[in-house]
Amino acid sequence: MPYFDAASSAPLHPVARQALQAALDEGWADPARLYREGRRARLLLDAARETAAAAVGCRPDELVFTSSGTRALHSGIAGALAGRRRIGGHLVVSAVEHSAVLHAVEGLSVTEIPVDRWGAVSPGVFGTALREDTALACLQSANHEVGTEQPVTEVAELCRSAGVPLLVDAAQSLGWGPVEADWSLLTASAHKWGGPAGVGLLAVRKGVRFAPDGPVDERESGRAPGFENIPAIVAAAASLRAVRDTAAAEDRRLRLLVDRIRARVPELVPDVEVVGDPVRRLPHLVTFSCLYVDGETVLHELDRAGFSVSSGSSCTSSTLVPSHVLRAMGVLSGGNVRVSLPAGTSDADVDRFLQVLPEVVATVRQNLGAPAAGPVEPSRGQVQLTVDALGRRCPVPVIELAKAIDGVPVGGTITVLSDDEAARLDIPAWCEMRGQEYLGESPAGHGTAYTVRRRD
Repeated sequence: MPYFDAASSAPLHPVARQALQAALDEGWADPARLYREGRRARLLLDAARETAAAAVGCRPDELVFTSSGTRALHSGIAGALAGRRRIGGHLVVSAVEHSAVLHAVEGLSVTEIPVDRWGAVSPGVFGTALREDTALACLQSANHEVGTEQPVTEVAELCRSAGVPLLVDAAQSLGWGPVEADWSLLTASAHKWGGPAGVGLLAVRKGVRFAPDGPVDERESGRAPGFENIPAIVAAAASLRAVRDTAAAEDRRLRLLVDRIRARVPELVPDVEVVGDPVRRLPHLVTFSCLYVDGETVLHELDRAGFSVSSGSSCTSSTLVPSHVLRAMGVLSGGNVRVSLPAGTSDADVDRFLQVLPEVVATVRQNLGAPAAGPVEPSRGQVQLTVDALGRRCPVPVIELAKAIDGVPVGGTITVLSDDEAARLDIPAWCEMRGQEYLGESPAGHGTAYTVRRRD
């Protein structure tokens, strides 16, 4: 069964499995003790730190291991803010940062930098947001949902000139190579590159003002309290070195497979939007959104067909709130599918996925009563039409809009009433995809009124 969700968690690398099993026998003791078992554990921990530091591109004494990538982010942000509290408490982050970053800065003074339709920030806009009281800036190396690489090098130079430390979330990219930029803090998560879950990395460059926030002890330079999980740490470092050894070859191979998916999906499935930068992107990840389907049903049907994929669609969330990444990009959120290929994915697996996907989407659309693909026929119907989709969830408001467009002439308008949060993204996205004019939204009773003018 092909597993196409490596961006969530990559399968455990064989080297990680071997290293974990060996370290369970050798690295169980307390590395802070002076007897032979403790010294042996300390040697394993130090060797793992040197290996990880070499992969990150920092000194071993600048890197600590945490209990997760999320913990690394939270500790990095809190420590940098505490260390620079005399400077101020202002932060600059991109609108598409991982939710762990956005949760960590809730309630603080934050400037959120918008992104373009590909999901990338403008270095110039980022730079103008830096202020005298800016304590920290945060920018991911590559986006978790759409794979777009960020201009980290340019932003890092602007931050350096302004005297502001830059924290880089490298969770998705570190397995492919180091972040070649003048960053101040960097975080990553082992399960993203095939290491065991429960190991994160936090690197803090020498000279960066950093004060651990919260209870500390003598372990991990006081930045990650608690007994180190040495077997998992050893496995994480060993697998990072192993994936780096084959990264260049896998980059070339998987990039070709993803290029095939990017090109073929719009040809095979009508009304599809491939999102994310087509060039500056991670080699193994592609995301697309399909009109007139809900992401959850598509994921279930693909799972039944033998493919494990994920989605940023609002329809896969119990809160029914659209993905903050897709929302910031202004792209279609409904029917969103993220494919992220693990190392070793075969051409045959991708070919079979491309064979299965069109039938899955067509079946879901048919079951939802979606309109057939193709141009809208001319009409002499009502000049103004209102569609009541209150109480109906994604993708129904867009489906009802697509059906109703036949009922108005060119120049006529349709107003869709909806209380579904996803409609705020999906109706404008539908208009752009189908060549119609989105006129805007306004409050309407228990929901929102979205107005569209028919162009053709």
